[in-house]
Amino acid sequence: MKGALTFAAVGEASTGLALLTVPALVGRVLLAEELTGIAIPVARVAGIALIALAVACWPGTPLVGMLAYSAAVTLYLAYLGFAGGPVGPLLWPAVVLHAILTVLLARAARGEGRSA
Repeated sequence: MKGALTFAAVGEASTGLALLTVPALVGRVLLAEELTGIAIPVARVAGIALIALAVACWPGTPLVGMLAYSAAVTLYLAYLGFAGGPVGPLLWPAVVLHAILTVLLARAARGEGRSA
């Protein structure tokens, strides 16, 4: 079981890294379609989620995976907003929400580390 979980985590992390760095290529080889426009940032957020899922499945705690996801999504969404890309009315509230979640999860992880 542990070997299968590790194998799955490595596979998901690899796919997530590919979505994060070359989303158009992943779209082309998986779906036979070029990802363009708004599909690129959506694919990158999916890549971040897959990497965080892999972290959560790695031996350790799922809390670290959620912390990794929340922190990375906060930074990426803020980058999209500052870079002048497409900004919908909920982008900045999502950034603030994820920033708050990141702080709360970091506090929880720190408290979990102290009790261990």
